[in-house]
Amino acid sequence: MLASEMIVNHQDKASALLQADAEKILKLIKVQMDNLTMPQCPLYEEVLDTQMFGLSREIDFAVRLGLIDGKDGKAILDQLERELSALHEASLKK
Repeated sequence: MLASEMIVNHQDKASALLQADAEKILKLIKVQMDNLTMPQCPLYEEVLDTQMFGLSREIDFAVRLGLIDGKDGKAILDQLERELSALHEASLKK
C-alpha cells in the first residue's frame, strides 16, 4: 500500500469515527429526552455539555494530527448542534 493511500485511509477512518461519535451523542440525548429528563434539567445540560466538549476535543485532536480538515470538523459539530436544536424544539412542542 502506498503512503498516500494509507493517509487517505486514515483520514476516512477518522472522519467516519467522528461522525459515529456525533450520532452516538444524538442517540444518547434522544433517549434521555424521551425517557429520563427534560431539556431544562441540569442533568440533561450536563450530559450534553460533557458529550459536546468530548467530541470537540476528539475533533481538535484529529485536526492537529492532520486526519481531518478543520472545516470538516466544524461541520460535524455544526450538524450535530442543528440536529440537537431541532430535537429540543420538537420536545418543547409535545
